[in-house]
Amino acid sequence: MANESRPCPCDIGDRFDYGGRGQEVQVEHIKAYVCKPPAGADRAVIVIHDIFGWQLPNTRYIADMLTTNGYTAICPDFFVGQEAWQPSNDWASFDDWLKTRDAGKIDKEVDVVLKYLKDQCGAKKIGVIGFCWGGAAVQHLMLKNPHLKTGVSLYGVIRRFADKHSLLHPTFFIFGEKDDIIPLEQVTLLEQKLKQNCKVDYEVKIYPGQTHGFVHRKREDINPQDKPYIEEGRKDMINWLNKYL
Repeated sequence: MANESRPCPCDIGDRFDYGGRGQEVQVEHIKAYVCKPPAGADRAVIVIHDIFGWQLPNTRYIADMLTTNGYTAICPDFFVGQEAWQPSNDWASFDDWLKTRDAGKIDKEVDVVLKYLKDQCGAKKIGVIGFCWGGAAVQHLMLKNPHLKTGVSLYGVIRRFADKHSLLHPTFFIFGEKDDIIPLEQVTLLEQKLKQNCKVDYEVKIYPGQTHGFVHRKREDINPQDKPYIEEGRKDMINWLNKYL
């Protein structure tokens, strides 16, 4: 079966039974999930989904977590109406599917979202986080978008921007030690290139024993051995945002 050969083992993991505390909105040509803190905030975070799309409950759970920490969080549909990847899809078709969903071609949508956050949500300082496909998108944005203050790339696919390291903004890179699609040699090379080329703050951190998707696609209550690292990854993400926003 073709599904046995997976070019990207982005398993859904433990799909949360989670409805979300925010609401879905239309922002020009983009649908988005938005969650705002009760007291309002001048800090906001754009959450960039993985291949499973903007409606994945796990990603909304993280967006809501940001809100409980004082941020307006928005998770736009960066596939802009195109179908997200489904666990039942044939992985033999993955490369063709990916060609029409380029993590380096989201600038138009990001500009629309930035305008919405500033005009409609009162955001003055805006950062970005992203998972897997979205993690690669974060690296892309940190290389070129002057309006974002900081970014957190969670297991972003390094090879997508392997030759570009002159970041404009402080960026935190989170990786799992046992990630099947991001070998540790790639992470080591990323660190070397950043040390040579990067003039802003950055950090690269590897979490022991963790696989792809561990921060947002594992339920810590049923993976007790992973719980400390899941919680540490989420805390580190929040701390980085708090430091630079």
